[in-house]
Amino acid sequence: MSRIINVLLWFAAVGCGVIAGLYFAFSTFIMTALDRAGPVPGTLAMNSINVVILQSLFMPLFWATTLASLALAVVGLSHWREPGGVIVAAAGLCYVLGMFGVTMFCNVPLNNALAAADPDTSSGVAMWARYMKEWTLWNHVRTVTSLVASVLFMVAIRGRMLV
Repeated sequence: MSRIINVLLWFAAVGCGVIAGLYFAFSTFIMTALDRAGPVPGTLAMNSINVVILQSLFMPLFWATTLASLALAVVGLSHWREPGGVIVAAAGLCYVLGMFGVTMFCNVPLNNALAAADPDTSSGVAMWARYMKEWTLWNHVRTVTSLVASVLFMVAIRGRMLV
């Protein structure tokens, strides 16, 4: 069981880090570039990204990292009195709630609203402005929580190596 937990910790640490990097790119320059292109091209490009990402290698990593983090959260909570248990639980919960929860309840509904909007209308332009503000804010949350989870998983790995 210890070997499985070690593999899950390493996988989660790397997976959370890779996903944090993707979200960081969106937060720091991709969304700005799309906004500078204007509401119509920005909307069309973002809608295309939202379709392509679902068919990319990102999705298996997204789901596997989420499942590994959830499993580790359960392990950490069930062993919270043992050394590292709280850190593992915190890392897993941070990722599952802060990345997965925010994605499902904030970013995906905004993606769906953007896809339903006609970018050539005033309501489509208004949707793009709302999308830029709200989606980007929630993406910042996903970036930070993914990075924090990655670091906490690394701390847990380091602690396991010391015992």
